[in-house]
Amino acid sequence: MNKLRMILCCTLLVFMAMPAFADEMVSLKVGYQSLTPSGTIAGTQGGVGTQIDVETDLNFEDNEDLTAEVAFQLGIARLSLGYLPIEFSGTGNFNGTYNGQTFTVADAAQANVKLSLYDLGLTFNLINMDDLPVRIQIGPELAVKVIDGEVDFSASGGGASISESDSGTIPIPTLGGRARIGFSDYIAVIARVGYMEYDSNSFLDAEAQLEFSPLPMVGIYGGYRTFSLKIDDTDLNVDVDFSGPFVGAMVRF
Repeated sequence: MNKLRMILCCTLLVFMAMPAFADEMVSLKVGYQSLTPSGTIAGTQGGVGTQIDVETDLNFEDNEDLTAEVAFQLGIARLSLGYLPIEFSGTGNFNGTYNGQTFTVADAAQANVKLSLYDLGLTFNLINMDDLPVRIQIGPELAVKVIDGEVDFSASGGGASISESDSGTIPIPTLGGRARIGFSDYIAVIARVGYMEYDSNSFLDAEAQLEFSPLPMVGIYGGYRTFSLKIDDTDLNVDVDFSGPFVGAMVRF
């Protein structure tokens, strides 16, 4: 994981060291994101396993943490690098099976999910109208979501017990689009979506935000972001959503 962070930092330094073009714009954003989890997970054996609700069975609480993004506008192209930490944990009880072991409502279960999401995106604005009172930028976006995650699950009771811990770094490519409509020098609306699907697995990342810049190079922003992850594997079934509002401050130069 240290190597991954080094690569991302080097990439950022290289672009910051590039000479500025006349139409280049660099923006930095630091925000505060709140995410609410919903959905189910299941440890299956032979395709059989109980769907465990992360809200009612495991009592996952909301995640609140800082986020960051740096973006470079190079002509019709926009390169962005974002970072979002996500962590959910909770304890509860469930009645059913997990990886072939049976538990009852009297048995205690505990889970902790910790993710670091690195979001590298490249947009080409096929529509780039900046000579009108309303500035419109719309184009396809290719992104890679690098997820560094760790999942811990344990349950015990009734003579059965299980404790599992898994971690790893997974790159997920997504294809989607990004649109920005600036109604003036002060207000702009942004929408962004990325999606990937293979076999019975899928990943969706979508957000909408409003930017307000009372000063030419300083502003604030707020919006809503949602993630949807589905995994249908031989020993794991995941169908979860993370969504919630965010606010922050930005500078441009």
